[in-house]
Amino acid sequence: MAAICGVAPTVSAYPQRPAEQRPVDVCARDSSRFAPAADLYCIDLVPAPDFPQASGAVELRRVPTLFGAALTSDGRQEWDLRLTLAGLPELPSLGDYSTYVAWVTTPTFEPITRLGPVRNGRVDVGRVALNTFLILVSAERSAAVSKREGRIILRGASAASLMRPHDFTVLPPRATTSDHEHGHMSGDDQWAVPPMHPGVPAMIPGLEILRPRVAPFSPRGDRDSLPPQLAKPRELIVLRDGDSLALEAVIVRRAIAGRTVVAYGFNGQWPGPLIRVDRAATIVVNFTNRIDLPTSVHWHGVRLDNRFDGVPHVTQELVPPGGSFRYVVHLPDAGIYWYHPHHREDIQQDLGLYGNLLVRSTDPTFFGAAHREEVLMLDDFLLAADGQPVPHGTDAPTHALMGRFGNVFLVNGEPRYQLTVKRGEVVRLYLTNAANARPFNVSIDGARLKLVGGDAGKVEHEQWITSVVLAPAERWIVDARFERAGEMALVNRVQAIDHGRGRFFAETDTLGTITVLDEAAAPDLGTQFDRLRTNDDVVHDIARYRRYFGTPPDKELLLTLRTKDLPFGLVQVMRLDTGYVNPVEWSGTMPMMDWLSTGKEVEWVLRDAKTGKENMDIGWTFRQGDVVRLRIANDRHTLHPMQHPIHIHGQRFLVLAQNGVPSDNLVWKDTFMLPVGWTADLLVEMSNPGRWMLHCHVAEHLESGMHTVFTVLPAASR
Repeated sequence: MAAICGVAPTVSAYPQRPAEQRPVDVCARDSSRFAPAADLYCIDLVPAPDFPQASGAVELRRVPTLFGAALTSDGRQEWDLRLTLAGLPELPSLGDYSTYVAWVTTPTFEPITRLGPVRNGRVDVGRVALNTFLILVSAERSAAVSKREGRIILRGASAASLMRPHDFTVLPPRATTSDHEHGHMSGDDQWAVPPMHPGVPAMIPGLEILRPRVAPFSPRGDRDSLPPQLAKPRELIVLRDGDSLALEAVIVRRAIAGRTVVAYGFNGQWPGPLIRVDRAATIVVNFTNRIDLPTSVHWHGVRLDNRFDGVPHVTQELVPPGGSFRYVVHLPDAGIYWYHPHHREDIQQDLGLYGNLLVRSTDPTFFGAAHREEVLMLDDFLLAADGQPVPHGTDAPTHALMGRFGNVFLVNGEPRYQLTVKRGEVVRLYLTNAANARPFNVSIDGARLKLVGGDAGKVEHEQWITSVVLAPAERWIVDARFERAGEMALVNRVQAIDHGRGRFFAETDTLGTITVLDEAAAPDLGTQFDRLRTNDDVVHDIARYRRYFGTPPDKELLLTLRTKDLPFGLVQVMRLDTGYVNPVEWSGTMPMMDWLSTGKEVEWVLRDAKTGKENMDIGWTFRQGDVVRLRIANDRHTLHPMQHPIHIHGQRFLVLAQNGVPSDNLVWKDTFMLPVGWTADLLVEMSNPGRWMLHCHVAEHLESGMHTVFTVLPAASR
């Protein structure tokens, strides 16, 4: 039988027996790494001792979703299970049995849930949403049984079952001499140490006296005196075609969690001004840099003239402190976009330099009916135990492995978002993830949610959702209806991992409160809200590209990692985790470990599978009008695999398939998240000439090498 999963574990889960007695080899080895990682997404089924001829495997197939991962509202990963079985004994030989049934259960065998009848061959048995689970195949008297009573023939465990508590006795009791020689030990009291995660209180022995191998950086005001300017809330600026805007990056002070911090802001605001403009307009932004670092402004997701894309040394030179640059921004597509620096994003974006661009269609029926719109920028911020900000690195980023996870959540720059609506009101939410590294899983308790759009416009088919998954830099557009009076929480719910204890735990963070008054909204939009629209204009637009959907990839890109000179204890801890890797790290549960890795020890890599060239040496060239199928694989076999939100400048793309599962609903995008051991096929429309970046949008990964530049030649070029 053909292999249908990717890289298998080094040690097979099958008992040792002749190859001819193992007819099902679903979890096959695939050295190309351009297939789902079998040790994460494929379960070998092991036969009971009485049935050595039986074999099987379970594929954990991606649930079709527009999001980078399919999650429940409480953050559990969903999987569609496909069983492939062979060698099941003839039922009469086992006794009074008429069928085989598959079951799913937890490691404690409570509860046991029936999946359905199975047989030799391939059967799709349904969906599960458990952190860790077991699969059983048993012989039963009837296909309708609700409890397992018959004989177990096959059984297997999900990859998360390999998680075990760390044995810290294998780690060095203190920092080693080599760590000292490489500058990891430090008595530098300028460093504020990140606190332990409240759900994971144990400190890894030996790391407490180490410091990152870079000097700490804080904005100028932290070293001299507090800046006079107090950060202001975001202001709405409505621009028309041809209008100009003066935009300044300045140093500000503001209060976060009761502590005054020095930060940055566009026009003294955190977030920067919300710029609202109609589709097809062109605006002029006269930018001035008044912070203490050189910078630029990138107009994320906008298919604008390449000269104004804001990428230092590619489309422009850095704007020095006191310098200025004139951006001409044409906005061809309705949607929600944002602007942020493209130099030391790990510092400047994290300290408040970001804002939204809301590009509206002039067609009043572009979206369905809503009473109002709210634009929300989600973020987090990292404070030490004493409330002061944890500094960034000077000549290289800290947190280079996982990215910088904060411990204070912000919505539009504030720790507690508040909104008041009327009963029955429909609110269109434009959501942007501006965090350096954190993915969000956002829901609203008590509200109904309908997904209507993404990065660059509308979805093909509107759909009901229970939560919104946002990778860093992603945007989604959601209609929410509030049908009962009372208070509702805007929450982020994920399943975090305590690596030391080898366990999952639920993490819930309240981002804000929505108060629903007992006054009915007018007009009543309930009937319109209940209808899921198919957007024929989007369907017809995408139909032009369907002839490319079945073509082989034009380019293949592997996302991988190199490290050197990391602290010995840090490396040993990561090696303890090699048995299981979470497809997505939803929370920063090991803040000390994350903090110590810097861009001096960590290099994130984009590798052209055909040429072997990496990062800035790749040098792809296309021509305007090309339609390129790009296959991307996220290498599971590195010291510390991570999900990567991939952003392509200046173009738009469709996510055709992930892990071989075709997308059943499409939307034009510029950013998407690729989990660990995952593959994705993108169809990129090369419509915009110029030199453009492709990179990971975890800010610390970008600053640690994970970027390349490709060229799109004008259509008339020869």
